[in-house]
Amino acid sequence: MSIASYQHYMPTKVECGIGYARKTGEILKPLVSKKVLLVTDQGVRAAGLLENIEKSLNDSQLAYDIFDEVEPNPSAEVVQKGVAFLNEHNCDVVLAIGGGSSIDTAKAIAAMATNEGDILDYEGVGVLPKPTLPLIAVPTTAGTGSEVTASTIVTNKETLFKTAIISPYLFPKIAILDAELTKHCPQGITAATGMDALTHAIESYTSKTANPISQALAIHAVKLIGQYIQKAYFVGTDMESREKMLVASMIAGYAFSQSRLGNVHAISHSFGGVFNIPHGIANATLLPFVMKYNLPACPAEMKDIAVALGKDVTGLSDIDAGQLALEAVIELNHSLGIPDNIKDLGVTLDRLDQLVKDSMRSGNVLINPRLTRDQDIQAIIENAYYGRM
Repeated sequence: MSIASYQHYMPTKVECGIGYARKTGEILKPLVSKKVLLVTDQGVRAAGLLENIEKSLNDSQLAYDIFDEVEPNPSAEVVQKGVAFLNEHNCDVVLAIGGGSSIDTAKAIAAMATNEGDILDYEGVGVLPKPTLPLIAVPTTAGTGSEVTASTIVTNKETLFKTAIISPYLFPKIAILDAELTKHCPQGITAATGMDALTHAIESYTSKTANPISQALAIHAVKLIGQYIQKAYFVGTDMESREKMLVASMIAGYAFSQSRLGNVHAISHSFGGVFNIPHGIANATLLPFVMKYNLPACPAEMKDIAVALGKDVTGLSDIDAGQLALEAVIELNHSLGIPDNIKDLGVTLDRLDQLVKDSMRSGNVLINPRLTRDQDIQAIIENAYYGRM
C-alpha cells in the first residue's frame, strides 16, 4: 500500500529475555510510589505463573495486591470492579500478567483510574482525555501483542458489542517478554494465539493505512510465525520457537498499532460479543475467508505474504501467488487443529443481522484493503459458516 504521509509512534520500552519476568520488581521500582495492582486471571494464577513475579516484587520491597477477576472478552463491569479494587487498595501502578484479556483489562483499569465516567464512554480513536496510570505488561501467551499497542477492547454486556478504545495513552510504558511464561501454554491456546498474531501481521500488512515501517514489521512477523508456530505447537517446550513466537506477536502488535487491522477483526469482535467466542480462534478460522475476499484488492501484498510463508512464487502472477498465501494459511490452520468453519466455534446464523451490523460499526472495515458493504460482510460470514472457499 502506498500513502502520501504517515505518523509513527512506538513509546513502549521492551525488556526481552529468558527469565526476565524475575526482574519485574527491579524494572517496576522506579515507577512505584505507593503500591502495585497486579491484574491477571485465575487460570494464570493457578498455573503458578505469578510465583517468580511475586518474588521479584517482594525482593524489591514493592507492596502489591492482586486483582484476578479477569474474564475472556472482558466486560465494562469487570473494569469497574478493578477500578474499585485499585482505589480501595491505594495502588498507583498497574501490572498486567496474562493474555490479551488480562492486558486489555489492565489498560482499561489504568485509564479509568484517571478519567471520569465509564470505559465505554471512550469508544473510538483519541477520545480518552487524560493519561492513564503507569502500566507494565507481561504477556503469558504469544498472540495479541497488546503489550505494545494503543488499544483495549471491552464488551458492552447490554448490547453484546465489543467496544474499541484507541488512544496513545494506552501504550504500556514497559513490556516484559519472557518466553518461560509461555513454555507450558496448552496446545489449543498456542495455536489460537499464534494464528491471532498471524492475523494481526497479515491485516496490518494489507491495511489501507499501512506505512513502510508498519509493513516492514508486519512482514517480518509473518515470516517468523510461518517458521516457528508449528514447532511451538508440536514440541511446546522448545524455547527458541516459544521466544520467536513471543517476539513475532509483539512485532505484529507494533505493526497494527500504527496501521490498525481489517475485516477479520471487525467480524471476530462481533463473534466475541454475541457468542463469547475466544478472539484468537475466531480470527484464525475467519482469516482464510477474508483473505480470499481481499485478494483482488491487494494481490502484490498477498504475494509478499506467500513468500514470507515459504511458498515458491517463481513465474506466477500476483493473483496466483497471492492464492498461495491463502493456501498456506489454510494448511497452517489444518495442521494446528483449527476448524475450517465458524459453525464449529458455536456461531449461529439466527443472529446474522446483528453480526453484520456490529461488524460494520467497526472502524476496521474502513481500512480493509477491499471496499466492504453490509452484503459483503454477510457473504463472508455465510461462507465461513458453511466452509465455502
